[in-house]
Amino acid sequence: MDDKLMLMIPGPTPVPEQVLLAMAKHPIGHRSGDFSKVIAEVTEGLKWLHQTQNDLLILASSGTGAMEAGIINFLSSGDRVLVGTNGKFGDRWAQVCEAYSLNVTRISAEWGKPLDPEEFRTQLEADTDKQIKAVIVTHSETSAGVLNDVETINRHVKAHGALIMVDAVTSLGATTVPIDEWGLDVVASGSQKGYMLPPGLGFVAVSPKAWEAYPHANLPRFYLDLGKYRKEAAKNSHPFTPPVNMFFGLQVALKMMQKEGLENIFARHQRQMNATRAAMRALNLPLLAPDYAASPAITSVAPVGVEAEQIRSVMRKQFDIALAGGQDHLKGKIFRVGHLGFVSDRDILTALGALEATLQKLNYDFTPGAGVSAAAKVLTA
Repeated sequence: MDDKLMLMIPGPTPVPEQVLLAMAKHPIGHRSGDFSKVIAEVTEGLKWLHQTQNDLLILASSGTGAMEAGIINFLSSGDRVLVGTNGKFGDRWAQVCEAYSLNVTRISAEWGKPLDPEEFRTQLEADTDKQIKAVIVTHSETSAGVLNDVETINRHVKAHGALIMVDAVTSLGATTVPIDEWGLDVVASGSQKGYMLPPGLGFVAVSPKAWEAYPHANLPRFYLDLGKYRKEAAKNSHPFTPPVNMFFGLQVALKMMQKEGLENIFARHQRQMNATRAAMRALNLPLLAPDYAASPAITSVAPVGVEAEQIRSVMRKQFDIALAGGQDHLKGKIFRVGHLGFVSDRDILTALGALEATLQKLNYDFTPGAGVSAAAKVLTA
């Protein structure tokens, strides 16, 4: 059946109809007074979501562009940085740093395991001459479904004095990221995740401390020069041509989120994560990440006795439900169930019911109904 695709991946995520309808409106001039009002409104809404009064800058980019901008605007060639790597995206930020000739020290953990804050503390305390200029951490490591302890890591960074830069691409809108309370310096995210929008917008929150480093940073930049964005944002404008209709969608999405409320949004993601994980246990499908470090955005499953790619194939072909696969060395070994953004409890039960039917088709040995029942207990508690 056409037009019934159900996205249960970590991005792009489902987009509400009212957001799509807003984006279908005729564009307006991006230098007009009317569009300045839109920029002012969405900027205020984004600050609410990010729990910050710091500068909140909007880029026409993916989350990767937002992170690269965060890195290159406040550092100089040869600067030493610590980068947490326990998945594909932590690895990517290390590669971006190396591309700009930064001196990278990786603090690594096995994919599926969280980063150890004590390793950051050890490195930072040993740096008595303050050569470490920044610590770069992925909050929700999408490739493995792990939530890293940014709050604790940040305490060690603050004691040292370096900047902390956070990839919050799949955590913002799924779990609390209290930027001002924690004192985070650079936080990047992207529209196609918890914001309930298509890909196309990147967001960067920047602290006053990070701006102090900006005049001395010497890495090359032009389109991603955040100084330009800050100057124009003060006038409710944009330094380049923004995707106007994405702003229309963002306007509506933020209103929907504000109506639901931050605590309710976070509780919904937590509930759906718990339900999904309970279902996988009931189906004897091993989870990659431990409970204490599970991401509320996505659940990674490492099946035994049935192939991950066969599960994904049947789910897509027979039920029009898209699950994510593994990346790099986990390709073919895991599947990932997204529960991020515009996802309801009903969607979780629908996907799990289809998963059980898929497992039956693939002759996997399990108790029919066990997964749906386990999830329903969590969702209706």
